[in-house]
Amino acid sequence: MRNRLEGVWQFAAVALLLGAVACEGPSDPMVRGAARYDQCAPCHGAKGEGKPALAAPPIGGLPRWYVEAQLDKFRIGARGAHLEDSAGLRMRTMALTLPAEREVQVVAHYVSSLPHAASAPSVSGGDSTRGKAAYAACASCHGVDGAGNPQLNAPPIAGQADWYVATQLANFKRGIRGAKPGDATGATMKAMAVGLDEQQIKDLAAWVASMPRG
Repeated sequence: MRNRLEGVWQFAAVALLLGAVACEGPSDPMVRGAARYDQCAPCHGAKGEGKPALAAPPIGGLPRWYVEAQLDKFRIGARGAHLEDSAGLRMRTMALTLPAEREVQVVAHYVSSLPHAASAPSVSGGDSTRGKAAYAACASCHGVDGAGNPQLNAPPIAGQADWYVATQLANFKRGIRGAKPGDATGATMKAMAVGLDEQQIKDLAAWVASMPRG
């Protein structure tokens, strides 16, 4: 645990230094967002395709409002503050390098402009047929087609990487995510995930990953 925390703080120091250097930049939002995204690309990929080895999910094409909301949660500690969430801790460190809401907005705008990238299945033992049946409980927020619902603050999830879906459902179930003040939507997801067993999580991940992104 000590070594992991030391690694997180070393990463934080480097990220904060990068943030300080990048405080000034171009005024055009898309250009500024692209410049800011250079700090994200080592983990999430140049086109937002994600890197499973670094526990960094695909983020290309996610709605601007959702990216902004998640970055804000990381910034205030509503997400990424649990010691068992090493990927979240890294993301919180990176989010803290954004000095103002304007920076959050431009990087979110840039991420939303990137193409969605399909991910190869990587979670074994999931059954998408069973997952489709279990997904009925998710459809009221995320939509039958997984396209999401901004009015309910529910992001699109169709085609998301199965490993990331499984990881986040497990995190919600265990209270690693969705248990902090300031994360109302996370609390809703935590309530939904708490009754899932390991097999159901795998099945849901298999179904969600197989859904086409509209």
